Amino acid sequence: MTTLITPDVRFRNSWLAAAEEFNGERMDGSGVYGDTSKERIHTEIAGDFPGFVDGLVKERLPDTPRQDGFVPCTYLWLVEGEEFLGSLAIRHTLNDFLFEQGGHIGYSVRPSARRRGHATRALQAALPVARELGIARVLVTCTEDNTGSRAVIEKNGGVYEDSRDGTRRYWIDPA
Repeated sequence: MTTLITPDVRFRNSWLAAAEEFNGERMDGSGVYGDTSKERIHTEIAGDFPGFVDGLVKERLPDTPRQDGFVPCTYLWLVEGEEFLGSLAIRHTLNDFLFEQGGHIGYSVRPSARRRGHATRALQAALPVARELGIARVLVTCTEDNTGSRAVIEKNGGVYEDSRDGTRRYWIDPA
């Protein structure tokens, strides 16, 4: 059974294997920004995996120092048994960029685990967490050409509002 959990160092090897599957592509909801090359993953993140996990967990705290333009964020991992399947981020507030492009929730599923309903279940499980964080309406976005993510959002009650610069914007009431 798949579960959303707080990031945990015990998933190190499985997380690193999943990161390798992305082969440098964006890992939405993972807390890894910019360069997602294998070299960076294996030097910076694998080199201090406990520090990486601790940083993700601390991001939920409002007083945690963060980069300009970043907001408090609850990172969760989708796991099944001892296997890491994907990442999900719940951004507590929206800044201008997130309102236009990123939304409250971002997620990704490792390539080898896609097309099995994991993203749909992860988003469904994240909605009550968003509600607990005080988010009355959840903005979830995807690129125009991402039919898989579009289906995930719509299955979870996403109501299409509009598209902006190639990004589809949906609102979900997490009630």
